[in-house]
Amino acid sequence: MTGAALPSLGAARRVVVKIGSALVVDSHNATPRTDWLDSVAQDVAALRGAGIEVILVSSGAIALARHSLGLTRRTLRLEEKQAAASVGQIRLAQAWTDALSAHGLVAAQLLLTPGDTEDRRRYLNARATLDTLLGLGCVPVINENDAIATTEIRFGDNDRLAARVAEMTGADQLVLLSDIDGLYTADPRIDPTARHLPVIATLTADIEAMGGAPPPGYSSGGMRTKLMAARIATQAGCAMAITLGKDPHPLARLRDGARCSWFLPLPDGRSARKRWIAGGLAPAGQLAIDDGARQALAAGSSLLPAGVRAVHGTFERGDLVVVTDLDGNEIARGLSAYGATDARQIAGHRSDDIESLLGWRGRDEIIHRDDLVLTA
Repeated sequence: MTGAALPSLGAARRVVVKIGSALVVDSHNATPRTDWLDSVAQDVAALRGAGIEVILVSSGAIALARHSLGLTRRTLRLEEKQAAASVGQIRLAQAWTDALSAHGLVAAQLLLTPGDTEDRRRYLNARATLDTLLGLGCVPVINENDAIATTEIRFGDNDRLAARVAEMTGADQLVLLSDIDGLYTADPRIDPTARHLPVIATLTADIEAMGGAPPPGYSSGGMRTKLMAARIATQAGCAMAITLGKDPHPLARLRDGARCSWFLPLPDGRSARKRWIAGGLAPAGQLAIDDGARQALAAGSSLLPAGVRAVHGTFERGDLVVVTDLDGNEIARGLSAYGATDARQIAGHRSDDIESLLGWRGRDEIIHRDDLVLTA
C-alpha cells in the first residue's frame, strides 16, 4: 500500500481503455457481444458527459472472422491472420459504430502499429489526428494494423499498444479491461493463498515476476503484457488500472470503486520526456522569436508562428530545434510541428493564415507547449 492518493476514473481528463478479444467476441458463435458493447458505450457516453475524453483500443478483428473463413485452428499462419484481420476489422468497426451511435457518439477508426508510435513523424501525425478527433467529440477506436503486419502477429500486443497510445496522447489514465480484477501475488486460479494487490506504487522486479502464463482462449496477452504496459504508461506519468471487464458497465463499476489494481505514475514521468527534449545534443535548426513570444512561452503558452521572426537550418517536422531571442540567446528547445520550408512561410503570420499560406491546415502552433522546454 501507499500513502499517495489513489487515481479516480471520475477525475480523469483523458482515458485510454483497452478491450481484449474475449470481451468483444462471443466465444460460442464468434459474433460481437452486442449487449456488453452497448453497456460500454453507455459508460463512455457518461464519461464524455462529465468532460472526460475516451479512446478505445479494441481487439477482436481476427476473432470475429475466424469461423466465417473456416480458420478454426488455434494456430494460424501469418497470411491467414492477415486475411482474417481484413475481414474482421470491418465487423469490429461496425460493432463499435452501432454501439456508440446508439448513445449519440461518433466512432472513428484508427489502425496503428507499434512503429507508428515510435517513428517521430508518424507519431506526430497519429497524435495530431487523435487530438483533432477528440476535439471534434469523436470516440477513437484503435486496433493494431494486423492486416499488413510484416512480423508475426501476437494476440495481446494491444496491451502495449494501448500504453503507447496513452503515452502519445498524454492520457492521465489507462484502463485495461481483463478477465481478472487486478494483479495477484500468484495466479489465484492455481494458488489459493494468492493476494490481490490494490495499489502498485513501483514496478519492481518482484512485481514483474508475477506475470504468469497467458490465459486460454482468443486472447494470449495475459498478465505479462499488462505489466509491460504498466511500465510504459507509468513512466509516461499515466496511471493504469487492471479491472474485471466481462460484466456489463465495467467503466461505471470502476468509477464507482470496483475492485482493481492501480499502478501509480512515476512522480517525474511527465518531465522525463521534457528532460529528453532539453538534453538533445544535435538540434536541427533554430527559431528566433520576438519579445512578445518570449513572454508567452514564459507564461506557459505554445509557440505560435506570429512570434517567429527568423528560421535557420534545415529540419523536418518533428525535429528538435532551438528557440532563441533576436540576439541569438537560447530560450527554449522543442519539437517543431513544421519543417523548415513551411516554417519560413508561416513565420510572422497568424495561425488563421496557415491554410492560405501553405495550401493545407496544420497545427496552430509551430511548437506545442507539450513539446517545448524552457532552458533559460
